[in-house]
Order: sequence, then structure tokens, then C-alpha cells
Amino acid sequence: MKRISKRLSIGVLAAAAVTVLPFVSQPVMASLQQAGETISQALQRPQVKLNLSAEKQVVQSDNTAWQALQGDVTVVPGDVLRYTVTGENAGQVAANKLVVTQPIPQKMTYRLDTATDTANANKRYSIDGGKTFTAQPMVEVTLPNGKTEMRPAPATAYTHVRWQFQNHLNPDAAMTASYEVTVR
Repeated sequence: MKRISKRLSIGVLAAAAVTVLPFVSQPVMASLQQAGETISQALQRPQVKLNLSAEKQVVQSDNTAWQALQGDVTVVPGDVLRYTVTGENAGQVAANKLVVTQPIPQKMTYRLDTATDTANANKRYSIDGGKTFTAQPMVEVTLPNGKTEMRPAPATAYTHVRWQFQNHLNPDAAMTASYEVTVR
């Protein structure tokens, strides 16, 4: 019995394969051509390579400078750090709608109005761990009289900074985005 059912299954599969193949033989060539075009387009896509660096603000007399941080570094409360993301499109075509998101590190407070970039990107901020982003985060505040109102979120509430680049990042073009934090 088992032997018959195995032969029957194999025979049915073979018949199904023979029946199906003549119907798909013509579209297969078209599908292969489309696949080739898709692969060719994929090879010509943007390849944005991002780099993150950090610097510490050093104040000497009347001069303020930035010192690159590398390896193991000790920072203390009150130190100001600047994080910079640089990117380059090493691909063959322009990168459209590039979005760069950076978390505010733990034990650090975002310094309001310090997010900058080289391409006039739309800057958005999150105060909920990166779930939502807005240009002006607001929080509900309870007033002494018991009423509540919406006010700008304090710097300590910021959890992420996001840049939404409106312009294309052409091949071999670069972008830079940075923001500052204070060590708590």
C-alpha cells in the first residue's frame, strides 16, 4: 500500500510539472528580463556611508575649541560634547529622502537649538524614545490652579534628533549633521 501511494504521489507531481511547464515557458523569458533589469537597477542604487564622531568642548581663557574624542575617554558632569554624523553617497545614483536619526546618549541632555546640518534638512525631535518626531516637542504641564496646558518640552525630555534631508544626496556628495549635549 505504501509503495503504491508513493508512486501515485510522484506520478501526480510529474504530471503536474509537465502540465504547468508549457504554460510558463513563455513568461519565464519575460520574467528573467525583468529580473535582470531589477538587478541592474539595484546595483545602481545609492550607498550612503555614515560616520559618527564626538568632540569635547574645551574652553581656555577667551577661546573655545573642540577636542576629538577617541578610545576610552572620561567626561564629567557639565562637559559639553558635540556629536557629528558625516555621510557620503558612494553609490551610482542620488539618495532621495535621506533620514538620519541619532539618539541622545543616556546621562546626557540635549542642548536646545544646537542641531545643525549642511543641507538645510528638516529637524525633528523625539521625547518618547524615538516613537514619534516633531519640530517642537510639547509636554502637558499642570499649573498651580490645577489647569493644564501644553508647553515646549524641556531639554531633559529629548531622546532623539532626526534630520530629514529634502535635497538629493548625489553620487560622491557628502552631508554633515551635528548636535550638542551636556553630560549630567
